[in-house]
Amino acid sequence: MKYLFIESFSIGSHALFAKGLADASSHSFDVIEMTGENYRWRMLGAALYMVETIPGIDKYDGIIVTDLFNLADFKALVGPKCPPVMIYFHENQLTYPQPVGDKSVFMLGMINITTALAADMVLFNSIMHQEAFLKAVPQFLNRGRDYTPKGIAEKIRQKSTVLYPGITLPSSSDVDVQKQTDPPLIIWNHRWGFDKNHQQFFNVLEKLQERGINFRLALMGENFGKIPGEFIQAQKTFKKEIVQFGYVDSRAEYINWLKQGNIVISTAIQENFGMSVVEAMIMGCIPLLPNRLSYPEILPKVFHDQFLYKNKYDLFDKLTQIILDMRAYEETSKKLAREMESFLWENVKDAYDIAIEKLAIL
Repeated sequence: MKYLFIESFSIGSHALFAKGLADASSHSFDVIEMTGENYRWRMLGAALYMVETIPGIDKYDGIIVTDLFNLADFKALVGPKCPPVMIYFHENQLTYPQPVGDKSVFMLGMINITTALAADMVLFNSIMHQEAFLKAVPQFLNRGRDYTPKGIAEKIRQKSTVLYPGITLPSSSDVDVQKQTDPPLIIWNHRWGFDKNHQQFFNVLEKLQERGINFRLALMGENFGKIPGEFIQAQKTFKKEIVQFGYVDSRAEYINWLKQGNIVISTAIQENFGMSVVEAMIMGCIPLLPNRLSYPEILPKVFHDQFLYKNKYDLFDKLTQIILDMRAYEETSKKLAREMESFLWENVKDAYDIAIEKLAIL
């Protein structure tokens, strides 16, 4: 079969997912991408642009789009010749923590809802994400002054399912790197956005400095526009510890940093899957993750007590223990890496092929 993947925000996990699915699937894919910037304009205008751009749309058995896209507009403009469409939700504007005073929030949230309604199939990247979105829908619609629609969440649920995104990496058995553990390398490979709560991360590292506990630090991850002031300050505060500062464009170089890494930490306020964390774990990093969001779902239960923390104090205690006895975690990191290989594309591609084959007959 032949499918079209429209990625209106091609950067980071969005870009990796689109390319990963197209490469892994047994079916044929055309991928049309727009640059990963101006996400509000992508949600508002990408559909109009794509309608004028895509030739012979009726030649496809199905179309896949992601959440920064107005599918209702797109299907209305394409008309009856539009093939069945799947929406994959990496994130959504209903539960994403929004800046105070952002007047576009309600409009963008409504686009997510109408997109889910217009889709023939809806996929979420975790159970947590699916349930959070569906719970938020009626709460969001109740903000309207009158004529509130009912039963919308249930309509969306009936055509929804969860498929974890595939990960594009070599398997852990193919990784041959002697990790330096004295001092260990702490990885930050998350987007430099307020929702990743980098200030808490830096506060914990400052406490390590105060205690005289040595570590190295790789600050990676994407940053859109101006570098946050906390990172500029961190560059000064951790001048001796930092071995990498800034986004790594080369995928091979990025993977090499993960191979060298010992510990990956998340302090996120919002996370619907955690692709960067999974990547680091497959490459042998020990994780420290908040005991909420998608992490209890993604991390195998046998590792919860060791690597999920309750609060910033628990994070500091667990991090200190790991750093001071890093070699004791070598076998655990290998076992965890093997467990997380279940997310590699080679292990999830069949589930995606089944889903898109079902899409084609809707």
